[in-house]
Amino acid sequence: MYSSILYGRRSLVLQKWPNLRGSVQNVFSAFSSSFFSSSAADVSAPQDGRKGSNFTVSYLVESLGFTTKLAESISRKVWSEGKGDPDSVLSLLRSHGFTGPQISSIIRAFPGLLILDAEKSIGPKLQFLQSRGASSSELTEILSKVPKILALRWEKAICKHYDFVKNIINADQSSKGYEKSCQSSMPQANKLRNVLVLKELGVPQKLLFSMLISDTHVCCGKERFEESVKKVVDMGIDPTTLKFVDALHAVYQMSDKTIEEKVNVYKSFGFDVEDVWAMFKKWPKFLIYSEQKIVDSIETLLGLGFTRDEFVMMCKRFPQLLGCSSETLLKKTEFVVKKMNWPLKAVASTPAVLGYSMEKRIVPRCNVIKALMSKGLLGKGSELPSMSYVLAITDQAFLNKYVKKHDDKELVSELMAILTRGRVS
Repeated sequence: MYSSILYGRRSLVLQKWPNLRGSVQNVFSAFSSSFFSSSAADVSAPQDGRKGSNFTVSYLVESLGFTTKLAESISRKVWSEGKGDPDSVLSLLRSHGFTGPQISSIIRAFPGLLILDAEKSIGPKLQFLQSRGASSSELTEILSKVPKILALRWEKAICKHYDFVKNIINADQSSKGYEKSCQSSMPQANKLRNVLVLKELGVPQKLLFSMLISDTHVCCGKERFEESVKKVVDMGIDPTTLKFVDALHAVYQMSDKTIEEKVNVYKSFGFDVEDVWAMFKKWPKFLIYSEQKIVDSIETLLGLGFTRDEFVMMCKRFPQLLGCSSETLLKKTEFVVKKMNWPLKAVASTPAVLGYSMEKRIVPRCNVIKALMSKGLLGKGSELPSMSYVLAITDQAFLNKYVKKHDDKELVSELMAILTRGRVS
């Protein structure tokens, strides 16, 4: 039953958050505004950018002072296929009073800003906000916290989300401001009230702001929102984590009947109610999948040679598995089993491997292992190491164990080149 999922392990949350359950009721009682929330704004970002120029790691390091590792991460997120000029974007931000640390924070949170058109897209929005009375200090503070406001298309959407963030910041600075914001008669007061309730429960500010500019309606309404928050709190999920927000999304969008039906689907495939509850705490998104999606996953894994019991065990350990496409499951399993000769049971016992990137992790690491085996450098007999000791360890642990340990500098350079090349050999 659905109630078994919600309340089966309530004692766990009370051990870690002993005052949380009372806080939920207190927060809702203190802020009982019933103002109606309007629909979510258009949050589509314009597809501007710069053509024929690459956002190199060196550019990000030199222009923004990022570490090489951070610059590499950001450069992978930004595609250089548009008309924007990153130098113009940075110059524009500086001219409006943004400090170096603020600009770095903005690009970390929203790398795509670098490929927006400074003159036609970003500039007019900054001028518009200033025309509404925003001071330089206010403008830089708010946009540093939620830079994606600059990706919104319409002035109405920009105003709405900018004002939301402003109200949250003001409320954060004063208990009177908190209460006043929740009791105001502004059209979006109910959504603001709900966001502040989440803040009171401990949801981090960065997650609250992301909810404001998303397409979700989870912060709208009153009774449905309250019921959903109470359910998630009773499940024992830490409010300071993204899992709490994901769980809130899942519970909010499904009725009790729908959730019970989902649970019954999993039960029909061999899962206990307790298993479903535990999987939800690990990865709340899995509960929204359709029966067909579950059937596709199990058919794919059974077709690869896994047993039904192994399927259940793998999902319990790594519920994200259910979000993988059949093509992805097939491709990764065949690679580690057929090309690397690891046994299928190794995959069953370490299912998280199927969630790793082929290009960034699986293939590069396996190529290093194959190179070491060909040179007889993996110890006695140069046998293939356990899959978990190759793929499940951290990047630094892998480097220390298989690359940097060698005294031969040329060999280390060769292995680093293999690792960073990331191509199937």
